[in-house]
Amino acid sequence: MYDAILIEKSAGTSHARLTGIDDAQLPSGDVTIRVAYSTLNYKDALAITGKGPVVRNFPMVPGIDFAGVVEASENPDWKPGDRVVLNGWGVGETHWGGLAARARVKGEWLVPLQAPFTMRQAATIGTAGYTAMLCVLALERHGVYPGAGEVLVTGAAGGVGSVAVAILSKLGYSVVAATGRPAEAEYLTRLGAREVMDRAALVEPGKPLARERWAGAVDVVGGQVLANVCAAMRYRGVVAACGLAGGMALPITVAPFILRGITLAGIDSVMCPKAERLEAWGRLARDLDVHHFAELTEEVALADAIATADRLLAGQVRGRIVVPVAPELDGE
Repeated sequence: MYDAILIEKSAGTSHARLTGIDDAQLPSGDVTIRVAYSTLNYKDALAITGKGPVVRNFPMVPGIDFAGVVEASENPDWKPGDRVVLNGWGVGETHWGGLAARARVKGEWLVPLQAPFTMRQAATIGTAGYTAMLCVLALERHGVYPGAGEVLVTGAAGGVGSVAVAILSKLGYSVVAATGRPAEAEYLTRLGAREVMDRAALVEPGKPLARERWAGAVDVVGGQVLANVCAAMRYRGVVAACGLAGGMALPITVAPFILRGITLAGIDSVMCPKAERLEAWGRLARDLDVHHFAELTEEVALADAIATADRLLAGQVRGRIVVPVAPELDGE
């Protein structure tokens, strides 16, 4: 038996608890992983608290990220001892995830741990950092490069936003970080933001077309914030949209699209093809400074993950939450 967070449902209500499970309970898959580190993401917090319809099958082990060591494999691409990372693919939603000492998954969902990262560092990056890199790649694909003008990052003190600020600033972009937590201004400046703005400037309904300012943007909020960001894009500007913390509705007109030719690029990290995942992780290894990890990370024990979920949803978490499950594996 080993510890896991298990979400169960009874009388129409879901409940999360720390409990013991064994290998016989693991779902189907051709690779079994000893989990070294998992994480707590916004989606995990919604699943654990029951405040969002994330979990599709019960019982469920949450944890959309993990890094660990292959223990057993029936997949020719992997052998015992391989160090691997998993992000997305429905784990924690339709398939048991990483907030447990063991995980069993399909081998095609895994990517190799990229040098020079440790497993802890890969977990720190996690879906948040990998999504941020996908956003940066989308800006590049659409021609937004350093020197093009200011690039806005919304939700900048969160996991995706923090990594996006760090990557973009290292690449030479002029980054403006928008946050609803003014106390985090110094933190965002250390990550490389040239300016920190109050999110309040983006939350109220604005004009269909605002003054042109942003050459590019990474938006994790959605809703009215995304509408206002689009309205203020420069001619041929690009918005990479990857989140909905501010709501799913998008109260926008076609004006910025047909008068300024802007691009709204949707970023999906869950089912992203493996080739693009490998590209993103390769770029992370090159373009994300490891010295930022201390700024980005808070460690929470597996036993404390349930209580921490409420704090994350309340916006009281900076950067990333890493859950050490078997950290000694990182030294093997």
